[in-house]
Amino acid sequence: MASNIRVISKSMVQAEHHDDEQALNIDLTPWDLQFLLAEYIQRGLLYKIPEVPDIYDQDEAVGNIVVYLMKMFLASTLDYFPPLAGRLSTSEHEGNTVSFSVDCNNTGALFVHAVADEVTTSDIVKPSYTPSFVDSFFPLNGVKNYQGTSNPLLAVQVTELVDGFFICVSVNHSIVDGASFFHFFKSWLAIACDPTQLSKRPVLQREFFKDHIEFPIRLPRSCFDQQNQHEEFIPPPLKVRVFQFSKEKVAKLKEKANSEAGTKDISSLQALLSHLWRAVIRNRKIDDPNEETNYCLMVSGRPKLQKLPERYFGNVLQVGTTSMKVKDMLELGLGEVAWRMNKVVTGHDAEKFTDFLKSWTKTPKLKSMGNMVSNALVTSDSPRFNLYGGETGLGTPIAVRSGPANKFDGRLTVHCGVEEGSIEIEVCLAPQTFEAMEKDDEFMDTVTR
Repeated sequence: MASNIRVISKSMVQAEHHDDEQALNIDLTPWDLQFLLAEYIQRGLLYKIPEVPDIYDQDEAVGNIVVYLMKMFLASTLDYFPPLAGRLSTSEHEGNTVSFSVDCNNTGALFVHAVADEVTTSDIVKPSYTPSFVDSFFPLNGVKNYQGTSNPLLAVQVTELVDGFFICVSVNHSIVDGASFFHFFKSWLAIACDPTQLSKRPVLQREFFKDHIEFPIRLPRSCFDQQNQHEEFIPPPLKVRVFQFSKEKVAKLKEKANSEAGTKDISSLQALLSHLWRAVIRNRKIDDPNEETNYCLMVSGRPKLQKLPERYFGNVLQVGTTSMKVKDMLELGLGEVAWRMNKVVTGHDAEKFTDFLKSWTKTPKLKSMGNMVSNALVTSDSPRFNLYGGETGLGTPIAVRSGPANKFDGRLTVHCGVEEGSIEIEVCLAPQTFEAMEKDDEFMDTVTR
């Protein structure tokens, strides 16, 4: 099916209004710079064909109308998010060092209009595993964040299907985290519904950092020696599946985890992720019971840093890791695993986040596929980012998917579900692990789909 995806047009979309006030040069912080060797964030929303407003020619193809409107509203949205229409900029310094910033020069975001004549929405959502052709709906596949000097920092692809649309966005992870990405995405779709001035504008200034670090941050060129490791990383054959968990199933897991741990502090998400972690390890059939297994959580500092503006635009993420021996994980039960995960999250307090800023500038380390901890699961995103909710002008999406970027055996992406209180987790694993999990009643009994 991928061979039947035709690109109709490619164009650069610039902010509708760009003046000197928006022509900023924004320094990247340690939270941003750590992702330079990683790939872009990629998310896609699948829609059924919407009704065309009466003000438009009813004989005009719906696809042309949707593409025209999405491009127009993207230009309006970029007025409020000038970094996304810019490019990364580098400056050379003494000692063989380099610094990175965002040049808000309004070069533009990439917009791709494509058509998949033979693909229906059911072809995407009905199979148990996400079809590989879905990767073709995402722009800038394989592009690393540091390559934002010569590539758009934002790219959108709107693909017409037989009975719907797939709107996919790729954005440079060195300038946004999940919260900032969500802020942009929802703002764009909201403008498509009601093109009035946004009330919640992003905060681009870096005033918060003045008490902690000095800009620009100079990276040794040796940091980019890791690039070779990253480019040599070739993942084994993988499958991707979206597991859906109902509100009731999640509540039962939370109750069980807290009961076993003798606490009330374990969250619904911590209980669910611990349940999934145990299922993956149980079905990977690891021979050595003393082997360490790791879980890496992207912990957000936004709720913990009171002086950080609520709508700060950029990364506020640190990786928290918990480790357990295989035998301990399987013998001690859900409560112990979830309790340890809870300690990782609560241990990342405001002081730990600000300490990271200072220590990272002294010994910078860039994250890449090549230096991931072994035998690990890694979770990104949050059910707080409700991509299914809110007015968008296109109706309610019928599915959320991520692109091929940063995929490896053990990658998990979390979204809220369509039903209130439900959670979806997109899981990337080896085929044999999935095959074993499908026969695991302890796990599958908690899965809605």
